[in-house]
Amino acid sequence: MTRAGNTGPDGTWPDALLASASNLPPHAGLFVALSGGLDSVLLLHTVARLCRDSGKLTAIHVNHQIQLNSIDTENYCQQLCQSLGVPCRVIRVNVPSRSAINAAGTGGLEESARAARYQAFESCMAEGDLLLMAHHGDDQAETVLFRLIRGTGVAGLAGMPAGRAVGKGSLYRPFLGFSREELEAWAREYDISWIEDPSNRDQRFDRNFLRQSVIPVLRERWPSLNQRLAATARACRDSDELAGSLARIHYARCGTEDGALDLSALAALSLAEQKNLIRWWVVQQRHSPPESADWPGLLFDLMRSGADRQPEYQGSDYAIRRHQNALYLVTGQPLPVNERFQLEPGQEIQWGSWRLKLQPATSNAGPPPELVAGMRQGGERLRPQPDGPSKSLKNWFQEQAVPVWDRGNLPLIMDTSSETAELVAVGHLWVSDAYNGEAPTSGWRLILERDSD
Repeated sequence: MTRAGNTGPDGTWPDALLASASNLPPHAGLFVALSGGLDSVLLLHTVARLCRDSGKLTAIHVNHQIQLNSIDTENYCQQLCQSLGVPCRVIRVNVPSRSAINAAGTGGLEESARAARYQAFESCMAEGDLLLMAHHGDDQAETVLFRLIRGTGVAGLAGMPAGRAVGKGSLYRPFLGFSREELEAWAREYDISWIEDPSNRDQRFDRNFLRQSVIPVLRERWPSLNQRLAATARACRDSDELAGSLARIHYARCGTEDGALDLSALAALSLAEQKNLIRWWVVQQRHSPPESADWPGLLFDLMRSGADRQPEYQGSDYAIRRHQNALYLVTGQPLPVNERFQLEPGQEIQWGSWRLKLQPATSNAGPPPELVAGMRQGGERLRPQPDGPSKSLKNWFQEQAVPVWDRGNLPLIMDTSSETAELVAVGHLWVSDAYNGEAPTSGWRLILERDSD
């Protein structure tokens, strides 16, 4: 623990710190992300002096369970909150080991810990809640440099915004205008104690290497480094906003009713405009945009490959796929298990991302039919019109322009009451008149809903 004296100052408080936390965005509940380090401890002290009696303030400590002193840090955060009269919510998360992350190829330990931390924050926040984080000017300079080295675009070089959405609420960073040196000086002057994270000295982590070995050299040559990089971030943020405005104009031309991108309209844009629109389109759906190195192959495969191909770009948790003359962003829906289920009256079945239910349509519906839900096996046929000819399910999918990737995820409902099982429903796309509409001819109604509907 780094101590500058006692943990609960009772005297006056710096006006600059109070001012930074006085004009917060409108909020319902108020949370402070408390790591136990200098910055977050000072932020909690500051906000507690302003909001402790409002009944809205709660501290959140996320224990990654990585460091040997994680329990000591957790206990310190709880004791600090108790001394300040602030409720403390502790969330322990499990972060994969470095070896497991390397084997899976899922990014670094820092990235995994950050993802787990933000998931924990989101789990606490309701609609309209506000989370305060103690990032300061040095953190901003470090972020801009780190992203520059990684080869990011203007969106990345815009650095950390003062505020943004997090889950159902939002976050706000009131300390971005201060340097770490200023915060430490105030902490020592007002007898604040904190706990140093031992991992901050480990230069195997990229940010620690920048913080300890690179930024001090740059700051020795250019003392106003923070201000210079903050100016770069502001300029890039302006450019990113302009790029977003342009993307919205282009989306009005290229977007389809079902949220896809029309390829003919997209092809009329310049290469830079295509990249800008696709990047914006992906981010709007809360996914990470394609990496810089992926763009040449992505655009060629999706827009210029033969009509008989089914190209796709695989993102971190989504895919961009071409179907007919449009690009679709597809997220991984839970796949149905390859089993068959008997539908019982009134009993809802969760089948992958689908909810299936059989219920009587009238008070005198009669005996329930023998309906079974299952996955496509191949060779199925359906009769779209009661008195019309039957056709293969494969041909019907083609006629209805059902995307190839969606065909295997649709539940098929078979009526097995006769010797020859009859297909009576294909997901939400088609349901036989015997089980659909205001007055199903069978007296029973099928309900098929997908979680994303």
